[in-house]
Amino acid sequence: MDKASLVGSLMMTFVVGLVCWQATHGDLMSLWSAKGFYMVILGSIAAVMMSMPFDRIKMVPGYVKRFLFHPGTPVMETINQIAALADRARKDGILALENELPKLDDPFFRNGMKMAIDGVDPDTIESTLRLEIMAMQDRHKSGKKFFDILKTYGPGLGLVATLMGQIGMFKSLGGDIATMGYMLAVAVVATMYGTVLANCIAGPMGDKLAYRSSEEILRREMVLQAILSIQAGDNPRATLDKMASFVPANNREQLKAA
Repeated sequence: MDKASLVGSLMMTFVVGLVCWQATHGDLMSLWSAKGFYMVILGSIAAVMMSMPFDRIKMVPGYVKRFLFHPGTPVMETINQIAALADRARKDGILALENELPKLDDPFFRNGMKMAIDGVDPDTIESTLRLEIMAMQDRHKSGKKFFDILKTYGPGLGLVATLMGQIGMFKSLGGDIATMGYMLAVAVVATMYGTVLANCIAGPMGDKLAYRSSEEILRREMVLQAILSIQAGDNPRATLDKMASFVPANNREQLKAA
């Protein structure tokens, strides 16, 4: 579970709920508008289906799961694995690492090491693993794209519903004041739905997925360079020095101490 995502989601829900409660003096049903719901929520779903292929839309539960749960291995843990493999390869030869493969939970790392142990050409290893990184990056872009569509079209559809409500209000000028008030409420509530969807849900979730994607790409690039270094027979210290370039400056002292 990603604690920041969980705490942030709960805090956002609390803040929005508190403001709604105070603004309506406890009458939360005054914020309900079927017309606004149809236009903003159902309209946003329609916009997603018009913008993305269905096979990517089916992956939406996975996008939400990735937002709440971060399955990636911490960088320092990966570096510790790399250090152990480099040291073992230096002492016993790269073929000795075959027994270590089942201990690698990351399929990307495991497959790359398997190719290195099998003696595959370094250029082939690099090109194969980079293709896998590119494919992963494309999948991650689909998740970001889904939330970007909601962020873009949600407020726009809310504005459409607002304009419709204003048209109904203008047509009622000089008539029943209750009808005018109802149409104005439809206009304002629809705008609120679109704004909340974009700024409280879709925007933050999309940005978190983009951050996780860049983090995973960097980690896989680090693993790729480590595999090539181990296969080349580099000194374990030289391999760790290469890994240090992927670690923030304030964590490099911890790496050197290890």
